[in-house]
Amino acid sequence: MNDFEFLRFVTIGQYLPTGSIIHRLDPRARLLAGFLLLAAVTAAPRWTGLVIALVVVLVALVIARIPVGYALKGLLPPLPFIVFLAALQILFGPRDAAGTSLWTWGPVFVSAVGLLNGALLVLRFAALILALSWLSFCISTTEIVRALDALLAPLTKIGLPTHAFVLMVQVTLRFLPLLALEAERIAKSQASRGAEWGTGRGGLLRRARQALPLLVPLFLTGLQRAENLALAMQARGYQGGKGRTTTVELRFQWADVAALGLSVALATLIVLV
Repeated sequence: MNDFEFLRFVTIGQYLPTGSIIHRLDPRARLLAGFLLLAAVTAAPRWTGLVIALVVVLVALVIARIPVGYALKGLLPPLPFIVFLAALQILFGPRDAAGTSLWTWGPVFVSAVGLLNGALLVLRFAALILALSWLSFCISTTEIVRALDALLAPLTKIGLPTHAFVLMVQVTLRFLPLLALEAERIAKSQASRGAEWGTGRGGLLRRARQALPLLVPLFLTGLQRAENLALAMQARGYQGGKGRTTTVELRFQWADVAALGLSVALATLIVLV
């Protein structure tokens, strides 16, 4: 393991077929359960609900036979960004009604409300990332496409391009690991030309400056990959979802109904507690 191995931190978009009871559920049930959990975490107004959401996600990871340590690695890449946002909330956030401060220096004002808002932001981002990772571990890209096609099929009757949306989701999930591998390749190329990659020196700000030269070629490479994909689809006569059929028939079982009922109950608890 070294600083060049970016893919080990990209947990979203990785499917782990462990054969657990969650993996055996209908793809639509898994997808709806994941969306309910994400919506509940986003709407949770208090820290108690976010703590419950974190516990629920960790228990779901254990039930799905996913290594918790591997899932927690997905928090490392966005951690500096989350900490930066939390610091902004703490230092420049709204004051409480009493106007009391714990520490003041010029325009910087630290209060109990600011500390609570910063903690809520960290908890919310951590729960969202872990929930997204859990959903990615438990449902493959093919199953996501089948589930979304089935769930959004009624909207095609009113003229909405649901298949284009499903295709966008599929391409996004496929591109995340590819972009991590491309970032690793660019970083190794820059290090071979004298860039300070993999030295472990410098603080957070220095590492952020080192990452800036990586973003431009990574962005251009992503655009090139997207253009090549569009040309390949056009050359093969891709016509969207018109007339498309499937050999797999999705059927709800009692276990799927029970899983959805439990998801609704947990989502309600997270929002209301």
